[in-house]
Parts: sequence; structure tokens; C-alpha cells
Amino acid sequence: MPDTPEARRPETILAFDFGLRRIGVAVGQQVTQSASALATVSNGEGGADWAHIRALISEWQPARLVVGMPETADGSPPALFDAIQAFCSELGQFGRPVATINERYSSQAANQQLIAARRDGRRGRITKGDIDAAAAACIAERWLQGHDR
Repeated sequence: MPDTPEARRPETILAFDFGLRRIGVAVGQQVTQSASALATVSNGEGGADWAHIRALISEWQPARLVVGMPETADGSPPALFDAIQAFCSELGQFGRPVATINERYSSQAANQQLIAARRDGRRGRITKGDIDAAAAACIAERWLQGHDR
């Protein structure tokens, strides 16, 4: 029975918080429904650092790739819609399903988590890259918690 919980293998995912300068990356696991920030990949006029993304996919062997898509309050497409769609299309080269999920406020949530960790003495200085990677972890957890199959 392919739809029974015992027959389904838990998924590992890689999640991406797309930005025009940096792309935060996190790994998530379906069993724990939790994620960890991994890295920040550079992005710019020449495009994303596809070699770095390829290396992360090779290392973590995710079953799925998840990209945060900010949703606007009025339902109109976000300013980065076309760039995020192009990024999702390029991720298709890795032969894994690519999903999008609302990432609205993920950067703010990530920033607050990092500030709390610093206040508690669990981390040092916070960089923009740290926030991007932590935002990707928020995106991964939202997807995992909302898509329990």
C-alpha cells in the first residue's frame, strides 16, 4: 500500500530564500518537521552561484526543493515574482520537484530568532547572510508543517 505511512520514506528538503544579492539555503527533515540554516549563496547580475547550489544538492540529496514566494496583502504578484519564477525554473535542472510557499515575514521571524539567540549568548554577530539562511529555515519549516503527507 503506497499511501500508508510505513510505505512513505521521510523527505529531506532544501529550502531557498531568494534575494537579488543572496539566496539563503536551509535543510529540512519531514520526520522532525524542523530545519537548519546551511549557507548563503551569492546571486547577482551573473545569476546565482549554481556550482554552490549543485554542491549543496549533491551533499544533502533532497527529495524536493522549496522556494519562498512572498505574497502581497492585496494578492498582486510580488516585485520579485519573475526573478523567483526564473530561479525555480533553473532549479528544475536538478531533476527534483520544486515547490513554492508563502514566505511572507520569514526574514523578520528569522531576524527575531537570531536576536534572541544573541541575547541569550548562543551566538555572536548577526550578518545579512545569517538572516537569509535562517529565513530559508523558516520557509522549510512552514513547508514541512503544512505539507505532512
